[in-house]
Parts: sequence; C-alpha cells; structure tokens
Amino acid sequence: MKWVYIAAGIAFYCILLIIPNSLKDLGDVSVVASIVKDSGIPNAVTGIILRNRLYDTIFEVVVFTIAIMGARYLLADKKPLSVISQLQDQPSIVLARLGATISALVGIELAIRGHLSPGGGFAAGVAGGTAIGLVAITSSPRWMRWIYKRWKATILEKVSVLVFIFLAVITLSGFELPHGELGTLFSGGVIPLLNLLVAIKVTLGSWSVIVLFIHYRGLF
Repeated sequence: MKWVYIAAGIAFYCILLIIPNSLKDLGDVSVVASIVKDSGIPNAVTGIILRNRLYDTIFEVVVFTIAIMGARYLLADKKPLSVISQLQDQPSIVLARLGATISALVGIELAIRGHLSPGGGFAAGVAGGTAIGLVAITSSPRWMRWIYKRWKATILEKVSVLVFIFLAVITLSGFELPHGELGTLFSGGVIPLLNLLVAIKVTLGSWSVIVLFIHYRGLF
C-alpha cells in the first residue's frame, strides 16, 4: 500500500511541475491592492477571510459550533461540583476585573473596526471570551449561570450562526451590498456585519464553554 502513496506523491509533484504558473501573467498587478479594491476595505486580511475564502470561513464557524456542542455532550453525564474555589484576595479581583474591562473594550473595537485596521471577528471573539473568563474567576458561578440564562446567550449564539450562514450564502451567490467609501466605518458591504456576527458567536461560545467547565470542573 505504501507504494501507492509514494506513486501518488510523485504524480502530484509532477503535476505541479507541468502546470504553468498563472501568477506570471499578472504582471505588475498588486495582489493586496486587488483584494482591497474588490472587497472595498483597507484590511486585506479581513477581505480574504470574509470574501475571497468566505466558503472556508463558513465551515470554520460551523466547526467552532460543533466543538461547543461536543463540550456539552462530553460533560453531560458528569456530576456538578458542590464547592467551587475562586479568587478571594481583593487586589487580584480588582486586577482581573480591570483586565476584563480592557479586554471587552478591545473586543468591541476589533468587532466594529476590524475591517479598517488589524483585527476582525475572530480576534474580537477571543478578546470577549477573555473578558468573560476574567469575570468568571472573580464572580459567583451561580451568578454567572444566571446572567448566561437571563441574556439567553444560547439562543443568541445559535441565531448569530444562522444569520452569518444566511448572509454568507447570499454573498457567495453574487449579491453584495454597496461597498461605500473606502476607509470609512460603513464600507465593505456585508463584511462589517459578518465581522460582528463572528465576534458575537465566538464570544458567546466561549462564555458557554466557560460556564460548563466551571460548573463541572471548577476554576482551579
């Protein structure tokens, strides 16, 4: 069987050598400038993630959703902890909550302006999840679960995924919103909306996992 793999590898590299390089026909065209022009935003990385390879990004969001469902399934038959330890000293609590505030503000900035500067939905979601994690280690687990249920975070998470997929499918079908003026907040068509939805999804998903692991595994 290994000879089949070796032959397939050799054939693959031979094909790469035979196929002509299509990039040589681009001449002096800048790939980055072309992406910025097509997407209507100055952040070419976000343009690639949420436009040029939006098909891949859809499945990245779906994989993240499946991972959260897997965590819920994994811990479903576990016994919740009766006593959960958390930070008690006041200086640590103040520093953790200060860090949570800064992280939350950074997350909001990345979600809103991620198409104009380095950042984006996934980075904003990580910052938001970090803020929630810092609050979790200084707050009552019961209060955290109550807030999670009160704000219906599970429903919001599912809705954000469905809306993201819906907008992504419409975009892949060839329908785009007006790009607006390059460099302004309301530019890039649907890209800012997709950025915001990804940020909400990742933040709420992180919150869900944090609440689960604290409930069943504790903080430390």
